[in-house]
Amino acid sequence: MATQDNSPVAWGIVGYGWVARDYMAPGIRMAGHRLVAVADPGEASRAAAEAEGARAYARLQDLVNDPEVEAVYVATPNHLHREAIEALAGSGKAILCEKPMAASLDDAEAMVAALRGGDTFYGTAFDQRHHPAHRAVRAAIREGRLGTVTAIRIVYACWLPKAWTSFAGQDNWRIDPAKAGGGALMDLAPHGLDLVDFLLDESIHDLAALTQARAQDYAVDDGALLIGRTPSGVLANLHVAYNCPDALPRRRLEVTGTKGLLAAIDTMGQVAGGTLSFTDGSTGASDILPFDGEASPFLEQVKAFGSALRRPEEREAYSATRDLHTMRLLARAYAALP
Repeated sequence: MATQDNSPVAWGIVGYGWVARDYMAPGIRMAGHRLVAVADPGEASRAAAEAEGARAYARLQDLVNDPEVEAVYVATPNHLHREAIEALAGSGKAILCEKPMAASLDDAEAMVAALRGGDTFYGTAFDQRHHPAHRAVRAAIREGRLGTVTAIRIVYACWLPKAWTSFAGQDNWRIDPAKAGGGALMDLAPHGLDLVDFLLDESIHDLAALTQARAQDYAVDDGALLIGRTPSGVLANLHVAYNCPDALPRRRLEVTGTKGLLAAIDTMGQVAGGTLSFTDGSTGASDILPFDGEASPFLEQVKAFGSALRRPEEREAYSATRDLHTMRLLARAYAALP
């Protein structure tokens, strides 16, 4: 019998901003893997990476050429994803690219074309698939605990002011339409759209959206409501926002079925924890369901991707084609706005 390779994965990161620095790098360490190299044009970001013991490159190509790097997490602004994926495709390195795939559908299509026909292991970083509570929801649905699933409701909101910055000298690129490709809808809705696919094993196909620019002073939408439907008839309702004060209840996942309702509170996001309950459709009785409250979705994502890198049979959980469908839904939603 062949011995499984459980050796630590040597990671590189392209774009060492707050998500990479505050969530991905700790996730790499907690998973027992190693962050060996970072590529970022910013001097402060490179200094932060070097302080963590990683090699720091100003040029992307230097990281591509680094022979020690096995897997690369791409966390640049959205409009730079295509450049990174095209440079990395065919390099022998696995790629985990932040969502959305790109700032535009054209770029996302080009990324998939670059990956097509090669042996590059690619995944989009939909970390909400890896939250232990969301895994528990999926398992309960598969066990039939909800009966026939009829609807999914997701609230994923935060407060993102114009002047927000996570690191000295970095701009708030998420409110720049050229760099982000959109606002709250582009940034937050992909998580919900993909989560529906993960929970139900089918994607949303019909989608409509309305956006608002209500509370924040910038050029992109600060809130959006989306309604969708899967081929089997499950309805989905997503509310995403940059205009919800952080002290308010703002993160909720509900899945309703003919036998009951599952509600996950404060699980949408980067951190561990939250609560999960089941309400029985016959009696109205509610029970708290257990899950690993210590494991963050970023940690679990690193572990899952690293395992799939070592075990190719696990790579079926990742699909650039499926992720491109999610990108097409986003483009369709924006194109149909009044």
